[in-house]
Amino acid sequence: MDAVLEAIAILATFENVGLLLAGTAVGIFIGAMPGLSVNMGLALLFPITFSVGGMSGIVMLLGIYCGAIYGGSITAILLRTPGTPASAATTLDGYPMAMINGQPGRALSISTMASTFGGVFSTVCLVLFAPMLAKVALQFSKPEYFALAVFGISMITSVSSGSILKGLVSCLIGLFIATIGLDAMSGLERFTLGTLYLSGGVSFMPILIGLFALTQVFVNVEDAYKNEQKKQNIKIDNVLPTWADFKLTLSTLLRSSCIGTFIGCVPGTGGDISSWISYDQAKRWAKDKSQFGKGDPRGIAASESGNNSIVGGAFIPVLTLGIPGDGATAIILGALMVHGMQPGPLLFVDHAPDVYAIFIGMMAANIVMGIMGFSLIRLFVKVVNIPRIILLPIITIMAIIGTYSYNNSMNDVLIMFAAGIVGYFMYKIGMGVPGVIIGIILGSLAEQNFTGSLMMSDGSLSIFATNPICAVFLVLSVISLLSPLYKGMLGKMFKN
Repeated sequence: MDAVLEAIAILATFENVGLLLAGTAVGIFIGAMPGLSVNMGLALLFPITFSVGGMSGIVMLLGIYCGAIYGGSITAILLRTPGTPASAATTLDGYPMAMINGQPGRALSISTMASTFGGVFSTVCLVLFAPMLAKVALQFSKPEYFALAVFGISMITSVSSGSILKGLVSCLIGLFIATIGLDAMSGLERFTLGTLYLSGGVSFMPILIGLFALTQVFVNVEDAYKNEQKKQNIKIDNVLPTWADFKLTLSTLLRSSCIGTFIGCVPGTGGDISSWISYDQAKRWAKDKSQFGKGDPRGIAASESGNNSIVGGAFIPVLTLGIPGDGATAIILGALMVHGMQPGPLLFVDHAPDVYAIFIGMMAANIVMGIMGFSLIRLFVKVVNIPRIILLPIITIMAIIGTYSYNNSMNDVLIMFAAGIVGYFMYKIGMGVPGVIIGIILGSLAEQNFTGSLMMSDGSLSIFATNPICAVFLVLSVISLLSPLYKGMLGKMFKN
C-alpha cells in the first residue's frame, strides 16, 4: 500500500500531469495523421525524456502510446484513411456509418468508448495477471506464431463482405506482395525486378495509404464528376454513446478486449493483427451479420477495443521479462533502462513505486484519452463539412507527405499511387481491400515462422501437429476457412 501511495505522489505533480495531457494530445494528433506511426511518434519525442527526466518522461511516452492508437480511428471513420495500420479494420463499418448513414458523431463516440474500454480493460489485466499472462506468452515459439498467422489469414472469409472468392483472391494478392524481397532462408531475390528498392520488400505504409486514402479520393472524384455535390452540413446533438449502443456492443467490447490483451502479451504481434481478429470474431458471434460492413456499431467496437487493448498486454512481457511486444514497447523499454529501471522480475521488488506509477499512469492516459476524444468529437466532425473540392486535395497532400515522411523515399510515393489505382479498380469490381492488407501483414509472419519451425524440426511437418497450442490454432483455421461451406449446408438442411 505504501508503494501505491508513493506512486500516486510521484504522478500527482503539475509537471507530470501536464506531460501526460500533452503526450496524449500529441499521440492523438500523430495517430490521426496518415503515415505517422506510433513508433515514429515515440522515437521523435524520446529525446525529451532526457530533459524532463525519470518517470516524467515515461508518463509522457505512455500518453503518446495510448493516444496514437486511438487517433488512427478518427481519419479512418471520417475520411476512410486509417491513421495507423491498427485502425484499418475500423474503416469497414466506421466510414459507412459516418458518411453513408450520416452519423459521424455516433461512429466517433462508439470508437472513443471502445478505445477507452479496451485500454482500461487491458491495464486492469496488466495489474492483476501480469506474471501469469507472461508465462503463457513464453509458450509461444515459431510454430505457435505460424499457427497464429494462419488463423489470422483464415478470417478472410468473415471480412469479405461480398464474394468469398474475391476475398480470397485479394488475400492472395497480399500474400504475393509479402514475398517480394530477399528470401529469409536462402537470401535469394524474389520479384525485385533487379532493383535495390524492392530487395528489402515493399513498404507496408504506402500500400495501406494508397489502398484506403487514395482509392477513396479517386472514388469521390468520380462521384463528384457524375453528380452535383451539395454542401454538407452535418451536425451532431450528442457526443456520448447511447445506452442502446452500449448494450449492443458490450459483449463485443469484452470479447475483443480479451483478444487484444492476449495478443498484446505475445511478442511480435500488434494492434493490426488484434483488430482484424477481433473484427472477425465479432462478426462470427453476431446473430445478425447482415449489417457488418454497412455501419454496424459492433464492427467499430470490435476493431477499436481490440487494437487499444494491446497496450496493457504488450507491457506484460516488457515489465516481467524485459521482452518488448512490439516496436512501441521496445522504445519504452529503452526509456526505462536509460532511466535506471531494468525490466524483469526484480523490477517489482527494487522499483515497486515506479511500477505502480506506470500502472496508474497508463490507466490515467486511457482515461484522459477518452475525455479528450469525447470533448473533441464536434471538432473532428467539422472535417466532414469541408467541401469536397477542398477536402480531396487536402487528403491527397496528406497522403503524399505522410508516405514520403515514412522512409523519405519518392519510391514509396509511387507505390502509394500504384496501390491507389489498383484499389480503385478493385472497388469497381467489388473486390474488397481488407484481404490485401491481411495478406501483407500476416504473410511475412507466417513465412518466417514456417521456415523457422522446419529448421527446428529438421524439416519435419509433425512439429505443427505435436504442439498443442499450434494444433488448436490450425484446427480453428480450417474451421474458419470452411465456415461458408458448412454454414450453407446447414442452412439448406434447416430450410428442408
